[in-house]
Amino acid sequence: MSAVLVKELRERTGLGMMECKKALADAGGDVELAIENLRKLSGLKAAKKEGRTAADGVVAVKVAADNSYAVAIEVNSETDFVARDAGFLAFVNKVLEQAFAAKQTDVAALMVGDLEVAREALVQKIGEKISVRRVSLIQGGVVGGYLHLNNRIAVLVQLEGGNDETAKDIAMHVAAVNPTVVSADQMPAELVEKEKEIIRAQPDMAGKPAEIVEKMIGGRINKFLKEASLTDQPFVKNPEQTVAQFAKAAGATVKSFVRLEVGEGIEKAVVDFAAEVAAQVAASNK
Repeated sequence: MSAVLVKELRERTGLGMMECKKALADAGGDVELAIENLRKLSGLKAAKKEGRTAADGVVAVKVAADNSYAVAIEVNSETDFVARDAGFLAFVNKVLEQAFAAKQTDVAALMVGDLEVAREALVQKIGEKISVRRVSLIQGGVVGGYLHLNNRIAVLVQLEGGNDETAKDIAMHVAAVNPTVVSADQMPAELVEKEKEIIRAQPDMAGKPAEIVEKMIGGRINKFLKEASLTDQPFVKNPEQTVAQFAKAAGATVKSFVRLEVGEGIEKAVVDFAAEVAAQVAASNK
C-alpha cells in the first residue's frame, strides 16, 4: 500500500498507521471509500460503547466579550487519561464554540451533523465512550464565568449591576462553597421538609416536648438555609462580609448562577476485577 495514501488517510482521520493501512486495503486504495468505511465503523463502535459509564471528563466555559451571556458545558469520557487527551479537548472546544454561537442548550439538537461525526470519530480513535452531557446558558445583565480544579468545575454567575470582575469573584466563591440556591426564599419546599425530618430524627430531639422540638427545628432550619444560600454565605475572599454585602458594595445584585461539576450525579459502576478475571478463566475452560 502506498505510503503517500497511508499518510493522507492518517492526516485526514487522525487514526493510527495500521488501522489506515487496513482501511485502504479493504477499500482497494480508494481514500474516499476508506474514509466512508471508517465513518461507518466509527458509528458501530460508538453504538457499542453507549451502554458504558462515562463519568470523567471536563467542563468548559465561554463568556461573551461584553459579558451579556455565557455558556458552560460538560463533556464526559470514561477515564481521566482521556480527559487530558489533546484530541478530546479539541472536541470539547468545538462543542463549546458551536453551543456559544447558537446559544443552544438542547444537547440532542446541538449534536447533529459535524459534531456527532466528530464524536463518533473520537470514539473510534480513543476507544472510550464520549458524551456531551450538559449545556447551560445564562444571558442578560452582567454574566461572568470561572473554571476551577483542572477544568472539573465550571460556574456562571448573573448579576444585575456590577461588572465582570465582581461576577467572576462570586463565581469563584460558588465553585469553592457550592451553594444550593441564590437566596433562602428559593429553596425548594421538599428540601426544607427533608431537612426537617433529618433534624427530628437526631438523638437530641428524643423525649423533648413538641413545642421545644419545633423551636429547635426552626433554629436549625434557619442555619441550614443560611449555609445553603449563596447571598447569605460568608464571602470566601473576605469572610467578614456575606456574598450579598460584597455584591452590594460593587453596585450589584446576584440574580442567578449555574455550577457544573464533572460526573456529579452519575453512578459509577464498581468493577470487581478478581471476579471478572475468574469469570473469564471459567469461560475459557468450557
